[in-house]
Amino acid sequence: MHEAKSQLSSLGKKAWEGERIVIARAGEPYLDLLPHKEKRKLRNPGRFKGKIHMSDDFMETSADIIDSFYGEE
Repeated sequence: MHEAKSQLSSLGKKAWEGERIVIARAGEPYLDLLPHKEKRKLRNPGRFKGKIHMSDDFMETSADIIDSFYGEE
């Protein structure tokens, strides 16, 4: 823990670069040093409702596409 105090800037930089930093106290893992990430915004389900349209034949697959998967010509 004492060493981490004196190395905090370099440890913080390493954490931001993706390195996993574990700070120990009395030889046992005590803290994980992680970079701060902004809290994710809550999802707003349905915001594209009425804006996306699928054709009536969306679930139908043409024979030539099916044949290309099975190697038939």
